[in-house]
Amino acid sequence: MADQSPDRIAYLAEQVEELKANSLYNHIRTLEGPMEGRVIINGRSMLNFCANNYLGLANHPRLKEAAKRAIDQYGIGPGAVRTIAGTMTLHDQLEQRLAAFKHAEAVVTLQSGFTANLATIPALVGPGDVIFSDRLNHASIIDGCRLSRATIVAYEHNDIADLRRKIAETTEYQRRLIVSDGVFSMDGDIAPLPELVAVADEHNILLMVDDAHGEGVLGRGGRGIVDHFGLHGRVDVEVGTMSKAFGVVGGIVAGKQIIIDWIKQRGRPFLFSSAMTIPDAAACLEAVDLLESSDDLVQRLWQNSDLMKREMQALGFDIGGSTTPIIPLMLGEAALAKEFSRQLFENGVFAMAIAFPTVPKGKARIRVMNTAAHSAADLEEALTVFQRVGKSLGVIA
Repeated sequence: MADQSPDRIAYLAEQVEELKANSLYNHIRTLEGPMEGRVIINGRSMLNFCANNYLGLANHPRLKEAAKRAIDQYGIGPGAVRTIAGTMTLHDQLEQRLAAFKHAEAVVTLQSGFTANLATIPALVGPGDVIFSDRLNHASIIDGCRLSRATIVAYEHNDIADLRRKIAETTEYQRRLIVSDGVFSMDGDIAPLPELVAVADEHNILLMVDDAHGEGVLGRGGRGIVDHFGLHGRVDVEVGTMSKAFGVVGGIVAGKQIIIDWIKQRGRPFLFSSAMTIPDAAACLEAVDLLESSDDLVQRLWQNSDLMKREMQALGFDIGGSTTPIIPLMLGEAALAKEFSRQLFENGVFAMAIAFPTVPKGKARIRVMNTAAHSAADLEEALTVFQRVGKSLGVIA
């Protein structure tokens, strides 16, 4: 007998077709080998300019060996949340080492940078409180703010004068929080952290920075944006990730001991989701060892970034105002960005189009991600392909 029930999900099919018609549907590529400067997709070796693997650690032999040793000693999964039976020696060691690395009083680790924001913001503020949030903050910050049920006041991107105006205009509150990305992932620019610290001090407002794209990139040996500006002890909360430059997965919250103690008592992802796995924690520990022993990979990342920026500008591309290894190749319309990405792929370069809702409409781009895993020959080959595709689509002369 034919199914006579109403189609409850027909609207989803319509919305998917609408995404496809507007060049906004994400076609997901599958990697068939390790994450490197070159990856295998559909059996082809491709130059990889998509990943956040800034230092090339995702397939580093030292991290792999550390994970294998830890599995032999501790097993694989923690089997519980941190507050019941899921805290193991490796978790404590990692948090102690990260606190020392970042010159913070204490650190708590979570399952990802996204969950670190979901744990931290609602633990610090709630109904009756107010959050001043940079308009271009990451989705995880936005979601953390919404979950807190505090009033959210967005200030214009990196605009300290507008932040001051919004603070002056907002008079009904119990507690207040200023929150900003450290490195803005779509444009590659950096938050004016010294000015944010000054505003927070002047008005006695809690200050939080999410340094997901600054970990392993900014500061001495990759210690992040707080170290980059020499503001240790001046930023109340520094959220980060081990899923990008560290090459593994996991979230970091660093700050004063009392703040970390409180997040361990009230951060819901910490309380209600299982801990980082054993091999992840061990690999992250090895990444800290590696970064403490040498800044060679950080230096190589910046050398590659400087070369790519200089050469892409010389070719005539609009690469925005990035001051980090993130290079936004600005194209405007989503359809053009999709076609640019498709032609890059045909020519052996994997670099995905970024469009609405990740960036505003009319601001579609190719986000070119440099890493220390790229050789000089890789960069030269990639630049040749970017030039060829740019000319074929009329983006450059």
